[in-house]
This record gives sequence, C-alpha cells and structure tokens, in this order.
Amino acid sequence: MAALWRSYQRLLSLHPWKVQIITAGSLVGVGDVISQQLVERKGLHGHNLERTMKMMGIGFCFVGPVLGGWYKVLDRLIPGSSKSVAIKKMLLDQGGFAPCILGCFLTIVGSLNGLSTDEIWDKLKRDYKDALITNYYIWPAVQIANFYFIPLHHRLAVVQVVAIIWNSYLSWKANQA
Repeated sequence: MAALWRSYQRLLSLHPWKVQIITAGSLVGVGDVISQQLVERKGLHGHNLERTMKMMGIGFCFVGPVLGGWYKVLDRLIPGSSKSVAIKKMLLDQGGFAPCILGCFLTIVGSLNGLSTDEIWDKLKRDYKDALITNYYIWPAVQIANFYFIPLHHRLAVVQVVAIIWNSYLSWKANQA
C-alpha cells in the first residue's frame, strides 16, 4: 500500500491535473458501483455498466476539472492556511460553490439519462433540497480540515476519497426514477 501511495505521489507531482481528473473519474465510478451493489442491491447480473460508465465520464469531464479548477481559484481568492482562512474557504465553498455544482451535476445526470427538460426540472425540484441538506451534513467539516491541513495539489484527492460515500449517495439519488 505504501508503494502504491508513493507511486501516486510521484505521478501527482509530474502530472497534477491529469492525475486529479483520473482520480475523480475513477472514484465517481467506484461510488456508482457501491451504490448499485450495496445500496440498490442489484447484484452482478443486474449491474448497469452503462450507468457506471456515464458516471465515470461525468467524473472525468465535469467533476474532476471543475473541482480542480475551483480549488485553484479558491486558493487565489483566499490565500493562506490559518484557521480563519480555512473557515472562510469552507463558507465560500459550501455557501456558493456546492449549491451550484450539485445542481449542475443532477442536471447533467438527468440529461445523460435521456430526461426531458421538464423531467430534469421536476427531478431537481424533488431531489435537490435533500441532496444539498445531505451535503451540509458531510462536507463543511471535511472542507475545513481539507483547507487547513492539506496542500492544494492533494485537496481533490482528499475530497474524492471522502466522496466515495458521497458519490454513492449522489449516484443513487441522481439515478432514482
């Protein structure tokens, strides 16, 4: 395990943007597998591989680049690493960014699942509030620790490790009929 971590660190230092995006996409996919197998109990024969691939694509093309870019912007907007800076970053992240990315995520999943504009809007009205409330149970504490203790180039990885559980929930929530 230590050798795997060292390899990840080496790759991260050589190709930070690529590794962050690949990590995000992979872990969004893992979250979907966990959702289908442990939450929805679909079993191997009932597993929807197309859905997992869509979720991974969203991770690679949307979640990874957007979160990676956001953390860079946030670091420039609020420089430093003190406790008060971490709290300010968390407030901006959770008060401004999280509601937007969550709405975009649910909209993208609905669109990729073939929902009409009206169906996506109905799904947002039904699921967005619950997902945002659940977000606030998990992410403020994680983000304060992330902004205070974790260097910028590791933040997306920390978020994605915690997000395996979050991604499982979001995959379940976003793919409910």
